Amino acid sequence: MATLIQENGIKELSKATHGVVSNHGMSNHTHTMPRHMVPDHEYCEAGNPGQPPQQGLDVGDGVQPMAQEEEEETPEIDIVINNVVCSFSVKCHLNLRQIALNGVNVEFRRENGMVTMKLRRPYTTASIWSSGRITCTGATSEDQAKIAARRYARALQKLGFQARFRNFRVVNVLGTCRMPFGIKIIAFSKQYKEADYEPELHPGVTYKLYNPKATLKIFSTGGVTITARSVNDVQSAVERIFPLVYEFRKPRSAADEEALRQKRAARNRPPVDLQPRREKPQDNMMLVTLSEEENEWE
Repeated sequence: MATLIQENGIKELSKATHGVVSNHGMSNHTHTMPRHMVPDHEYCEAGNPGQPPQQGLDVGDGVQPMAQEEEEETPEIDIVINNVVCSFSVKCHLNLRQIALNGVNVEFRRENGMVTMKLRRPYTTASIWSSGRITCTGATSEDQAKIAARRYARALQKLGFQARFRNFRVVNVLGTCRMPFGIKIIAFSKQYKEADYEPELHPGVTYKLYNPKATLKIFSTGGVTITARSVNDVQSAVERIFPLVYEFRKPRSAADEEALRQKRAARNRPPVDLQPRREKPQDNMMLVTLSEEENEWE
């Protein structure tokens, strides 16, 4: 299962590119589905009570083990949003010197002509220019970026400026994920012309997507870094790149096979009894008493 991890929750990605048929709500739409996709119990309920089930559709013929194997083969990809960059305007001129003297958690950078202001919750940093343009970085979701931007505008209002919250937009989103396999990046870069691989400059392959517009850095370990305009574009980019890199996956080593075998064994292991065991009393217990002379010094 592929998921999108943010501060405001976990969202499930689409499995259309994984080649796995999703079975959510299958029993509720059996009248619109082909006969070969209807579960076995639907045939049993539809038929006569005395009629035996059809051959090859028995419940105990290995249907459940096949479903478990498909579930184990389904890759799990977690997309982590690391940074959301946004910009907005307060529609007024800002006196940077006044902000640096009266503001809290600010730093005046005279060489750059701007003031940086920080917030603890959400943990973000804003770059403030005298023209009223502000750029906010450090958020981990689009909602969190908008909350931080409004708090910066409110802080400027408290400093005496006629600040208004206008022209908010998300400029850039940085996300990372890890494929469940290694990637042959040299063969991958030779296959696709959109891939650019310069090992002297960067250890990863730079792959550019145009729909959605995104830039991906693909590494041989399976790690992928995505830069796009929105969180949805990051999600769509991962769905687009997965079938391309799946063809160039590295074969599993003996250590990987052993780790996968241990993981499957841990899943099939019965639950551990958490109740503490009572120790049996020992039969050969001896009662030792101290004499009066030994008790005097205690």
